[in-house]
Amino acid sequence: MWRDLQKHYATLQGLHLRTLFADDPARGERMTAEAAGLYLDYSKNRINDETLKLLVRLAERSGLRARIDAMFHGEKINVTEDRAVLHVALRAPKGASIVVDGKNVVPEVHAVLDKMAAFAERVRSGQWKGHSGKPIRSVVNIGIGGSDLGPAMAYEALRHYSDRSRTFRFVSNVDGTDFVEATRDLDPAETLFIISSKTFTTLETMTNAHSARDWSLRGLGGDAKAVAKHFVAVSTNAEKVAAFGIDTANMFEFWDWVGGRYSMDSAIGLSTMLAIGPDHFRAMLDGFHAIDEHFRNTSFDRNLPVLMGLLSIWYNDFFGAQTVAVLPYDQYLKRFPAYLQQLTMESNGKHVTRAGTPVDHQTGPIYWGEPGTNGQHSFYQLIHQGTRLIPCDFIAFGEPLNPLGRHHDLLLANVFAQSEALAFGKTPEEVKAEGTPDWLVPHRVFEGNRPSNTIMMDRLTPAALGKLVALYEHSVFTQGTIWDIDSFDQWGVELGKVLAQRIIPELESKTEPKLGHDSSTNNLIRRYRKLKGKM
Repeated sequence: MWRDLQKHYATLQGLHLRTLFADDPARGERMTAEAAGLYLDYSKNRINDETLKLLVRLAERSGLRARIDAMFHGEKINVTEDRAVLHVALRAPKGASIVVDGKNVVPEVHAVLDKMAAFAERVRSGQWKGHSGKPIRSVVNIGIGGSDLGPAMAYEALRHYSDRSRTFRFVSNVDGTDFVEATRDLDPAETLFIISSKTFTTLETMTNAHSARDWSLRGLGGDAKAVAKHFVAVSTNAEKVAAFGIDTANMFEFWDWVGGRYSMDSAIGLSTMLAIGPDHFRAMLDGFHAIDEHFRNTSFDRNLPVLMGLLSIWYNDFFGAQTVAVLPYDQYLKRFPAYLQQLTMESNGKHVTRAGTPVDHQTGPIYWGEPGTNGQHSFYQLIHQGTRLIPCDFIAFGEPLNPLGRHHDLLLANVFAQSEALAFGKTPEEVKAEGTPDWLVPHRVFEGNRPSNTIMMDRLTPAALGKLVALYEHSVFTQGTIWDIDSFDQWGVELGKVLAQRIIPELESKTEPKLGHDSSTNNLIRRYRKLKGKM
């Protein structure tokens, strides 16, 4: 199939979108797909009907249908860690059955959701009191990776629905500035910390957690019993949670079949539930589930995540495009591109197949982006007139959450205009017809033929956010299956962390350590120690 697609690419690569649309006037209506209120216009891609047939055949021959079924049936498709991959179980409805090692995990999922909801209601109602008897007015989530990016993104995305009487902050970086700035204006007597670490040993998270504990106790008179009133844990290590001072009754569980970057709808989303309430959180889960079912049951030629995954492979592996720009035209989604960076690049940034053999093609494009019209006044220049091909995903909503005069019409006009300009550009003849001097014409020509998808939904609701995240989750799955890589491990994050553990005592040693690194690393360590006044 790869050879067939390569031959097809050779015949299509020089064809312009202007020609494709001229030859098929109904293309813009025909090359669309819709599911669960999510509308995808993929007509402005450098494809024709034959391309789609070949890409769908590639998916079929790659065993995508069997892999989808295996995931939903709880099979251990994370081969390097021998784990099931069941973020879909986190949003399965009560009564569903998803079995792992002979056990239906759905009742456990709903038991944790119910426990989260009960806790959230106690905090939101003011029933939960801090050590000094004051209600909680500030919530600080401490985590890193998926334990931070998911909740932080969801809070910003759903801020419209959040409890505005409370402040929500997110701390992830081990840089002390992150913690200091997040807590600078907070009252310890009214602050609740959520410590999110499966093992309760993650270096960055636990460093910040201990700083939070010290900060709280300083402000609460030093009574260690105060910790239980101002800290809860999202973890599975009850022993370490209890040793920290947290009541294990306020420990919320998740499972090893949930990868961190797929965990925002598990107990990792406790801060989200505190912000928007249990009903909105469950609506978000319903949105996830709607796209799960669409992905699981829909033919590949009408399947939104599959289509997006196949198009990404088309540009990555045949056109040599190295990046994808995600451009949400909604300010609430300002953290969505950052969230997708982990979801996509930690999943598919792999250089060997599931069998451990080197891949012979490109995997894992770089995802990046910014919200709304901001990017139009910065990096869009490169997308329009640069030398690199950058496929774009535009995301827009029909109804604004904050109607304000003409704002939304202007915003949406820019969405449609940008995708049109990227696709069709502006020819030298069109530029000359405007009276442009000949010497200036080359500078004002837009080549066009720059591909894009446009994703539209009615309104940014909790359910809509769930649908949008699930769309990209399953697109990532599609790509990983076709590349025959394990999208669910992340060994690439380990080496630097291991080496850091070796370097930490060398930086903190009161006597000059014996260094055994390369000359550059040795020199940097010595320079840092000198700056600290230790040499």
